[in-house]
Amino acid sequence: MRTTVLSYLDEFLARGTEAAFAHRRGLRVARWSYEITAQTAFQFARELEERGIGKGDRILLWAENSPEWVASFFGCLLRGAIAVPLDLQSELAFVARVQHQVSAKLLLCGVATEALADLSLPVLNLDEISSLVAHHSSAPYPAPDVGPDATVEIVFTSGTTAEPKGVSLTHRNLLANLTPIEKEIKPYLKWERLFHPVRFLNLLPLSHVFGQFMGIFVPQLLGEEVFLQESLNPSQIIETVRRERISVIVTVPRILDALREKIERVCETHGKPEQFRKEIQASAGKHFILRWWKFRKVHRMFGWKFWAFVSGGATLDPKTEGFWRRLGFVVIQGYGMTETAALISVNHPFRIGRGSIGQVMPGQEVKLAANGEILVRGENISPGYWRDHTSARAIDDGWFHTGDIGEMDQEGNLYFRGREKEVIVTSAGVNIYPEDIESVLDRQPEIKASAVIETQSAHGPEPLAVLILRDDDASPDAVIERANHSLAHHQRIRRWFVWSGEDFPRTATQKIRKQVVAERVRDSLDGAIPFAAASDASPLAEIVTRIGKSAPTKVDPSAKLETDLKLDSLGRVELLSALEDRYQVEIDEAAFTSTTTLADVEKIVREGKP
Repeated sequence: MRTTVLSYLDEFLARGTEAAFAHRRGLRVARWSYEITAQTAFQFARELEERGIGKGDRILLWAENSPEWVASFFGCLLRGAIAVPLDLQSELAFVARVQHQVSAKLLLCGVATEALADLSLPVLNLDEISSLVAHHSSAPYPAPDVGPDATVEIVFTSGTTAEPKGVSLTHRNLLANLTPIEKEIKPYLKWERLFHPVRFLNLLPLSHVFGQFMGIFVPQLLGEEVFLQESLNPSQIIETVRRERISVIVTVPRILDALREKIERVCETHGKPEQFRKEIQASAGKHFILRWWKFRKVHRMFGWKFWAFVSGGATLDPKTEGFWRRLGFVVIQGYGMTETAALISVNHPFRIGRGSIGQVMPGQEVKLAANGEILVRGENISPGYWRDHTSARAIDDGWFHTGDIGEMDQEGNLYFRGREKEVIVTSAGVNIYPEDIESVLDRQPEIKASAVIETQSAHGPEPLAVLILRDDDASPDAVIERANHSLAHHQRIRRWFVWSGEDFPRTATQKIRKQVVAERVRDSLDGAIPFAAASDASPLAEIVTRIGKSAPTKVDPSAKLETDLKLDSLGRVELLSALEDRYQVEIDEAAFTSTTTLADVEKIVREGKP
């Protein structure tokens, strides 16, 4: 019986030289065995001991996914220190606010820069951690005196520019969800030998708890290998899956959408898009073997060993889920949040309720409030927020209020029906808090009032800024561009609407009635969100229109991909992939930024490597 997640290290040592992690760096793939991962964790624990860092001290982990990340994470736990994982995309100002709260004694990052000096704490380059700790003994580190209620990590949920809120998670919280999974896996271990190794491609950041579950904990229960890569380009994902003989992709719904569009473009290239769509529709309800054989060309693209997607971090569109199922692939959804140690429910890979977000994890209790809100109780619930007297558990008998609206059928399948809270969860699994964007907009002199509401774009939920201008002559384009400079990358405004009234409808306590605002905006736009002005036609207009879904058919060569063409980071990856398919060139992802213009794109395509 596990009492802490450190028990994983004993199993790491027992598995010896079996491959645990693979990480692509440039053209080279570095592979770490289970044994090397554990030994590096022991060495890093001794490095922390030498630095006087121990029980209860905090360590910031701000780097890309890598085997070094995993070894350092376990090294922190061996010393009883608390890991504070941060999303690689976090702005330096956000990291500074987190540091102000946690007073970390060390920062582990990918690339040390002069800007980090403002944080006033020692910095270690995580990529060089193996050489930095090589002088320490790699013998097992003495087990620390920590119990199941010791804090493992503080996870600051992404998306806030206000005072960050850190969720404390204990060994007990994590094991409450890992133990039932381990029990469920055991009966299938005898069959696993026939397919060993089952390789996982993890595209979720390890700074997120679900990313940790599917990158550090669950595959290791089977003794499998996890491949880590940064590129989200659909072409490169498919290439990795085929080359590395990947069995399972772990990602967010948005990537499943991008991969679906990639498959559809391939069919268009072969001149059979309509036939492909008809075959997809006709395959509904057919036996798995028949679907697999019918779409064997698609399976050949991914390689014969690939069979499943695991989706988490946001709600998966039923149409996308249905697309992959009809092709003969398994799609597994997990539902939860940071406060519930990543999971509340999960789909069983071989017993899946269509459209469901799975059945409730053993050991948890779930009930629906009168308004349909999902309430959860169990040992997986966080004890509270860092240095905040507010507990994650509600005062009514320990029930945690998720803020999500759901339904449950007689078989116990849970269904997601929407959100009660205002937080916007994008299809990339990023939380965006409207009040953060509103506070920046309201500081602009041209803005009398603002309200940020959720709108459904072609790529899922995203924020729409509704503005009341002080002067009718004010340019909302200029206001939005200036405001975006003060917002984190994922919060930047790409869609907006100018409100015609003197004020928003408000409650008796002067809160904006956002539901009413949203309904009026939808009625006014009739589903169309206006874009920046467009002028001359571009040779790339057709592709941009298809990727942006609602972008104009004529675009200005000076139009920027983000602010004018409304393409977020994943939208730019989708555009890059479409251009590679259309022009048969290889394009560097780093060349596509938020400020890249359409003219820049044309130049990049011309200079692309065949």
